[in-house]
Amino acid sequence: MKKLITGNEAVARGAYESGVTFASGYPGTPSTEILEEIAKYKGVQAEWSANEKVALDKIIGVSLSGRRSMAVMKHVGVNVASDTLMTLSYTGVNAGLVLVVVDDPGMYSSQNEQDSRIYAKFAKIPLLEPSDSQEAKDFVLLAFKISERYDTPVMIRLTARIAHTESVVEIKDNVNRRSYYKKFKHDPCKYVMVPANARKRRIFVEERLTKLEEFSRHILYNRIEWGSSNIAFVASGIVYQYAKEAFPEASFLKLGMTFPIPVSLVKSFTKKFKVFYIAEELDPFLEEQIKSAQITHGIGKKLFPYTGELNQDYISRALKRQVKKNSVKKYTKIDNSRSLLCCGCPYLGVFYLLKKMKIIAIGDIGCYALNVFSSYNSLATCISMGSSLGIASGLGRFAQKGLKRKVVSVIGDSTFFHSGLSALADIVYNKGAQKILILDNKAAAMTGGQGHPGTGQRLKGEKGRKIEFEPLIKAMGINRVFTVNSYNLKAIKEVLGREIVNEGISVVIIDSPCLLVSKARVVTKYRVLSNFCRNCKECLKLGCSALLIDNDQRVTIDNNACTGCSFCYQICPAKAIRPI
Repeated sequence: MKKLITGNEAVARGAYESGVTFASGYPGTPSTEILEEIAKYKGVQAEWSANEKVALDKIIGVSLSGRRSMAVMKHVGVNVASDTLMTLSYTGVNAGLVLVVVDDPGMYSSQNEQDSRIYAKFAKIPLLEPSDSQEAKDFVLLAFKISERYDTPVMIRLTARIAHTESVVEIKDNVNRRSYYKKFKHDPCKYVMVPANARKRRIFVEERLTKLEEFSRHILYNRIEWGSSNIAFVASGIVYQYAKEAFPEASFLKLGMTFPIPVSLVKSFTKKFKVFYIAEELDPFLEEQIKSAQITHGIGKKLFPYTGELNQDYISRALKRQVKKNSVKKYTKIDNSRSLLCCGCPYLGVFYLLKKMKIIAIGDIGCYALNVFSSYNSLATCISMGSSLGIASGLGRFAQKGLKRKVVSVIGDSTFFHSGLSALADIVYNKGAQKILILDNKAAAMTGGQGHPGTGQRLKGEKGRKIEFEPLIKAMGINRVFTVNSYNLKAIKEVLGREIVNEGISVVIIDSPCLLVSKARVVTKYRVLSNFCRNCKECLKLGCSALLIDNDQRVTIDNNACTGCSFCYQICPAKAIRPI
C-alpha cells in the first residue's frame, strides 16, 4: 500500500517495523510528531522524558536489556544529550540504538541554526540523512542493522523540510513485527568507562570507523546517478531533491550515509569532471570530508550560503553566478507593534507588570519568549533551556552597583523540569538571592501541549505521578514560595513588589493553564465604552492582539478574538473597559 506521509510519520513507522520496544525524547519543533506518532503503535512503549539527556540514558538501558530503542530530539536537544552521546560511542550497544535528530535550517522555531551532523563526526558514529519520507522509513531499519552489526549508536538526521513534508511511502498492510531481543551480558570492560577501559575502546572506535567507511562504499543509498550534462553534484537529504529538480540532466553522487563518507566512491565519481558542486545546507560538512581526502576541485560554500534553507531556484541561480559568494540570507523584519502571544494568554499580565515595574526579566525557552516581538517587551535575554536562572544569578550579583533595576528570572513549567532544577540547586548551594518566576501553564505549550513531570500526563494518555512545585522547591530549603493566579494582576503586583526587595531566594509560581490546552470556555467578554475612554492606550501595553485601533485611532476590542481574560479591564485607568 502506498501512502502520503510526512518524514516524521515515516520515522515512526520505521521504528515500528524495526521492532523497537521503547522510544523516548523531549518535545521540540520540528521533531515533536515523531514520538507522538510512535506512541500510536501497539507494542511500543513511548514516553516524554524530563530532558534529552535523560531520554538518551534511558534508551541505553533498554539497549543493554537486549531490546531495540530510539531517542528523538531537535538539534538543540543534542547539546543536552551530548555528554552521554560522546561516551556512548565508546561503549557501543547491545541491541540496536538509534538517535533521531531534526535540524531547523532557517530557524523557523529555534534559537539557533546549528548543524547536528557535526555531532556524528565529533562522536565518531555513523550518520544517515534521508531525502524523502520513503528513505526516512527505510533508514530507520537500516540504522538498526548498522547499530547491531558495528556495535555503535547511529544518528539519523532530518531537517524541518523533510520532517514536515509529505511524500509517497510504501507501507505493508500486515507487518510481521518481531520484537528484537539480545541477551544482556555483564561486560564491565565494554561499558564501564574508567580511563583504563576507555583507552581500549578508543582504539575500537577508530577501527570501527574504518569498517563503516568501507560499508558506506557499498550500500544502495550511496549511489551514482549519471546524467547527460557536464554538471555534477554531491548532495544528500532535501538538498539532493532541490538540485535534482533544478538540474535534472546533471550527474549526482547521492549520499544517504554522510559520515563516514565513501571516499573511494567520491573519487571515482568526481574524477570524471573538471569541477563539481557540493550542495548542502548550513555547515560545509560534506565539503570538509571531501577536501580532507585530497579531492580539491569541488565547489561548495563559495556558491552556497552558510545559513538558511536552500531551494531549487537558489541552486539554479548560484550555478549561473547570480548569487553573491558566501551570501547570508536576509530575514524579513517582524512587525513588533503587536505581541505574538495568544489572546488571553496567562503570560500577558505578568509581562505587562514586569515592564511597568521596570524589572529586568531574564527569559528562557518557551512561549513567553515571543513577548520579545512586542514593542512592550520586557525580556532582556533568552539563551537556552534553563539558562535564565544562572544568567539572572550572575547579573544580579555582579551588576547591582551600576544597575538601578531589579532582576528576575522567568522560566516555564516544562523548562524548569528540563534543566531549571539543577540551576536552582546551585543558587541554594551558593546562598543566592534570586527572584524566580515559574510560569506554570500546565503543559509544554509551545510544542503542542505535551505533558511533563509537573502535569502527570504521560505520552500515551496514562496518568503518571504529578510533581507539585511548592513542596519540591521547599524541600530544597527555600521557604519563600508563593502561588498566584495568572489572571489576578493585583495579587501578582503585590507579591512581586514585596519579594523583589526581600533578601534571599523567592520563587513565585504564576499559575493558570494554557488556553489551547485547557480549552477553557469564555464566560465574559469585554468592550470599550467610548464616552469613558481617554484613548490613553494603556491597555495596548498588554500586547493582546484582541485590542485594536479603529479608523478613528481609538481602541476597540475584537470580540471574535477576545477570551475574556479581563487583563485590559483590570488595568484601564478610566474604567472604560467593561463586561458586555
